[in-house]
Amino acid sequence: MELVPRFFEGSSQSFFLFGPRGTGKSTWLKQHFSKALYIDLLAPDIFRTYSALPERLTELENAQPEGTVIIIDEIQKVPVLLDVVHQLIENRRDIQFILTGSSARKLKKAGVDLLAGRAIIKTMHPFMAAELGKNFSLDEALTIGLVPLVIKARNPLETINSYAALYLKEEVQMEGLVRNIGNFSRFLEAISFSHGSVLSLAEISRECQVKRKTVEGYVTILEDLLLSFKVPVFSKRAKRHVTSHPKFYYFDAGVYRSLRPAGPLDSPSEIDGAALEGLVAQHLRAWAGYRGNKSSLYFWRTKSGNEVDFVMYGPDTFFAIEVKNTAKIQPKMLKSLLSFKEDYPEAQACLLYRGKEKLRVKEITCIPCEQFLRDLNPRLDIISL
Repeated sequence: MELVPRFFEGSSQSFFLFGPRGTGKSTWLKQHFSKALYIDLLAPDIFRTYSALPERLTELENAQPEGTVIIIDEIQKVPVLLDVVHQLIENRRDIQFILTGSSARKLKKAGVDLLAGRAIIKTMHPFMAAELGKNFSLDEALTIGLVPLVIKARNPLETINSYAALYLKEEVQMEGLVRNIGNFSRFLEAISFSHGSVLSLAEISRECQVKRKTVEGYVTILEDLLLSFKVPVFSKRAKRHVTSHPKFYYFDAGVYRSLRPAGPLDSPSEIDGAALEGLVAQHLRAWAGYRGNKSSLYFWRTKSGNEVDFVMYGPDTFFAIEVKNTAKIQPKMLKSLLSFKEDYPEAQACLLYRGKEKLRVKEITCIPCEQFLRDLNPRLDIISL
């Protein structure tokens, strides 16, 4: 597969580049900073050197000419280097540092905030449909996801099925993040049933047969490893009682499918529906992130049961989006969007479905999901409805 141009844009100042494993951070950096000084902390000898002597970075930096870019890959492996980087950025503004990471857990403890204002934070997401262009297939995206590592693999299905195991081994087990890896493995499956749903820690706790507090810690680990995200409820100027619990998503539809158990009692349409909703969620999240987080992603759910899957809200953005895994539109599918429009007439509302035609039904724009995803471009100021 040829090199795919990304919507991601770097910065002229020092920055953190976060993103789950395999999202293309290293590929992008090598493409845009081919002459940079590269420190790969995944290499055992380099890891040992900087773990024992973090001050060596100062000696290395002192020998570099003006305008040098220094990339430290997987900075979370040696978080003590942050103190050294902080000092070097303060003392020498003519050198740019780029610090990549696939986990924010250790960096939180080490104090990433110390670099606030000196190193901004950016995130690399899985591919967007518009990046892949003609190579994007909705059906494939719902099966194997859009992680570049997976898409470019010789056997994508085998790669996505081993993706979670890679994290279990390299990030969770080796770093000692959990005491019982068996409980955590069961948790990964149990919480897959919550993908696209309001998160209930109590239900997951019962399913895993572990304490609620432990499940809460597991959810935090997933977020710190960038494997999941939560979407909060939209409550601005609320005219109705809304729920307070967030919705949960794995960061990629393929990762969700690889972890979601399937059997005779599992409905394929239910699994497909959650995968489709998650695929839209990851696209909206990437769209907002690549635009500099000018907009935030929410969902809307009232105590009476009305729910809109996504609300994108920002200075120049106000959209309500419902996702349906169906090729035909029924009037009842528009009920929640119409209720939202009653409360927020300023919002634009659309329903995404698996049909082929763009329609206008009861003031609601209905768009084929594949078309919507292909048209979603962070370099455009608006979402095309």
